[in-house]
Amino acid sequence: MDTVDKDPKPVEALTEDRAYQDAILQEVSRTFALTIPQLPCDLRVVVGNAYLLCRIADTIEDSDTLTVEEKRRYYDWFVGAVEQEASGEAFGHELAPKLGGSTLEAERDLVRNTARVLRITHSFAEADQKALRRCIRIMSEGMEDFQEGQFTDGLRDQQHLDDYCYHVAGVVGEMLTQLFCAHSPAIAAHRGELEQRAISFGQGLQMTNILKDIWDDHKRRVCWLPRVTFERAGFDLRNIEHGPGDPAFEAGLGQLIAVARGHLENALDYTLLIPPSERGVRNFCLWAIGMAVLTLRKINRQRNFTSGAEVKISRRSVRATICLTTLFGRSNRLLRLAFRLAAAGLPEPQPLTSKSP
Repeated sequence: MDTVDKDPKPVEALTEDRAYQDAILQEVSRTFALTIPQLPCDLRVVVGNAYLLCRIADTIEDSDTLTVEEKRRYYDWFVGAVEQEASGEAFGHELAPKLGGSTLEAERDLVRNTARVLRITHSFAEADQKALRRCIRIMSEGMEDFQEGQFTDGLRDQQHLDDYCYHVAGVVGEMLTQLFCAHSPAIAAHRGELEQRAISFGQGLQMTNILKDIWDDHKRRVCWLPRVTFERAGFDLRNIEHGPGDPAFEAGLGQLIAVARGHLENALDYTLLIPPSERGVRNFCLWAIGMAVLTLRKINRQRNFTSGAEVKISRRSVRATICLTTLFGRSNRLLRLAFRLAAAGLPEPQPLTSKSP
């Protein structure tokens, strides 16, 4: 690994780097490009930067042109660059050309410009940097443990899925909680209760994505579903291609939908602990929860779907989510009512087991 980058013109570069951050966010995430701008200005920059760091780690994980050994090397290099112990410039220039296959051009561009993203990271207050460093370190270590090639026939059981969700999403919930509390004394007053629900918040969103992406993941020869859950329903995940239309497979899906719903209820509880005066932070959370619940509804109604495109929510649904949260955003009672109505028809929540490993 090369030495740490040194920027001769930090002030001018930082202005350009923030402009790049805003632009690339629009290219790599439909959802977060919508929700992050709702945050207060100081949080917007930090959370946007955190998302891009996570996306770089995800891009390594999702690559179908890197070997397992190469992925481990780049995870370690990237963590070193975040912790200012290695060169982000050299990392991006070496890795980007190797990302072919299913990697999007916007993702390659992001990796190529890792140093620009990290210049912003390293300009933050130490408390914010510490939260980001911890998240990326845990996420990268988890991705090493959950290399895609090992799980073509699913994860072991629900606890195994919980562990996976923690490393790729629960830790993000913890990071966001740290950032929210650092930037708002009003939110920090509820730190303990928020921390109890932070992992579950992340898992609710991640499980929704896992369910939505079952068949897209299958094309990449990976499966994040828990084998035991489906075995109890009478289905063998080694035959997942025969799942659509199979009552046993759809029963297993129903069990996971119930678990995801329970985590999203915890996510709502988390959000309602945030004071109504912090409207931007509330909207950031509520929009993500609303879109996840509507996605679960589509999956539940069409358990025989064969493509993520079939259960992707429409722009109209996104607009409806925004309108409702804007209208009810200051009322916990009305928000709970809206959630219950949106979740009507979903399998009832089950006892949750997610926790930090």
